[in-house]
Amino acid sequence: MPIEVSNELGKIHVTDEVIAVLAGSAALDCYGLVGMASRKQLKDGIAELLGRDNLGRGVEVRREQDRVEIDLYIIVSYGTKISVVAHNVQTKVKYVLNEVVGLHVDEVHIFVQGVRVSR
Repeated sequence: MPIEVSNELGKIHVTDEVIAVLAGSAALDCYGLVGMASRKQLKDGIAELLGRDNLGRGVEVRREQDRVEIDLYIIVSYGTKISVVAHNVQTKVKYVLNEVVGLHVDEVHIFVQGVRVSR
């Protein structure tokens, strides 16, 4: 079910897939993030690193009544402070979705699926 945004010119319908791609793209702009991870279980203890064309697969958008919650599955860079990277991702995703879509996001949950040495 798409999110409906109304303005003086009419209505805009934004699907959950678009919100997921925007959230994933915003997250990748943050320092210390290697990439998005698959929402599926870890395979042999190693998180699957998703490419830029699959950003939405690492994001889950949940809506209940008037609340919007986003889960992001990420892989962080070795040597960075995980709590700082997670906070920066939360802040950036909330800001981008508010500015681009006009969507008020209530909560952004971060699931760190792995740590990788960035190249």
